[in-house]
Amino acid sequence: MTVHANYVDGRWIAGSDAIANINPSNVDDVVGHYAHADARLAREAVLAAHHAQASWGLSSPMQRSRPLQAVARGLETRIEEIALLLSREEGKTLGEARGEIQRAAEIFSYYAGETLRQAGGLHDSVRHGVTVEVTREPIGVVALITPWNVPLAIPAWKVAPALAYGNCVVLKPSEVAPGSAWLLSEIIAAAGFPPGVFNLVMGTGAELGRALLDAPELAGVSFTGSVPTGRSIADAAISGYKKLQLEMGGKNALVVLNDADLDLAVECALDGAFLATGQRCTASSRLIVTKGIYGRFVDEMNRRMSALRVGDALDNQTQIGPVASRAQFERDLHYIALARSEGGTVTGGEPLKRDHEGFFLSPCLVTDLGNNARVCREEIFGPVACVIAVNDYEEALATANDTQFGLSSGIVTTSLKHASHFRRHSQAGLVMVNMSTSGVDFHVPFGGRKSSSYGSREQGQHAAEFFTTTKTSYIRA
Repeated sequence: MTVHANYVDGRWIAGSDAIANINPSNVDDVVGHYAHADARLAREAVLAAHHAQASWGLSSPMQRSRPLQAVARGLETRIEEIALLLSREEGKTLGEARGEIQRAAEIFSYYAGETLRQAGGLHDSVRHGVTVEVTREPIGVVALITPWNVPLAIPAWKVAPALAYGNCVVLKPSEVAPGSAWLLSEIIAAAGFPPGVFNLVMGTGAELGRALLDAPELAGVSFTGSVPTGRSIADAAISGYKKLQLEMGGKNALVVLNDADLDLAVECALDGAFLATGQRCTASSRLIVTKGIYGRFVDEMNRRMSALRVGDALDNQTQIGPVASRAQFERDLHYIALARSEGGTVTGGEPLKRDHEGFFLSPCLVTDLGNNARVCREEIFGPVACVIAVNDYEEALATANDTQFGLSSGIVTTSLKHASHFRRHSQAGLVMVNMSTSGVDFHVPFGGRKSSSYGSREQGQHAAEFFTTTKTSYIRA
């Protein structure tokens, strides 16, 4: 049995154990066996990064740019290979997988250029003969903890800026889908970074998270995942005076007003709620619809939903792949049963049989519930959307904001007045007008409010806010 090893200090190192990575489209298909690191190896990874930090943090822009660009090229030349693995381990369709890999390549290319797009400030002091220089420096060793739902692009949008701004990295991907991160690590290992600059440790958060956070050499942690895990990471990071960045989820609202183009509204809702099997933190899980268009919207959603092809992620005809794991599949079914017990009308949401045993679930639309129902308030993270009827725009806005989350929101309308008002008053970090709530660009800030996010934004130039610290120097000639 071949075991995919951890990568620490420029060497591939076996773990204390290995776990089978299972294809959710076919549970008899083992994607590979991936080594699990223990606390000792996590500690070694932090120390390797710490030893490399002194020179990497002072490296020149081109020393950082060239290997980052090499990673971008490596991803682009292996798109088909990585897409096959990504689809097998996570359940994304091949088209979605190719798009994610291309996005990861673009991110590395962007940050290869970002090493040269430096910004600082030179100021006259209030004291005569003194000059003030403001510069940015890397914070040091960072732990990057990433989820299973976007197993390549999220590691990319954390690793690339961390390295570009001169930090050394310990990456811990989700144990549910480690294969994509392992392949990314293989490409990074061949790109020319000095030993210790990038390290990969695989395993459970319960075992490795504490070991990483307890390391005194660790300067910061960037995490994407659930709210409960984020809270426990926050407690540990703050007690250790470590810089903290959290992205934790959403219960995102798509508002559809009476004047909306119905076809566009349904297209936005289908994309946001069900593509990528609804397993996106920006998914449209609450569809808030004014009563003048509500009936037609629900009818058209049901018609279009029934035509969506759910199946094996490797089948080019598939539009929605399987749920990523048995645990998530059971969670989705739990919430669908809860919707019924709360008095909701459920369309779809049925386990499906295909040629191989897998975690196939038909897209689910829940109607006849208000915003106070649990299925309308708690993040499900599957192909389940609730349609909530409201009287007018004012009630729609209030309902959209009535949530503990604040990641993404959207509105479909032909009214410039309502679109402009919604953009200003939506309590979300991302606002979409006549678009799906799920599509984002990599060169602009990403993040939310309330329980969705904590700390500075990810992506684009705003990534510097987390991965660097400001130094102010006073100089008398």
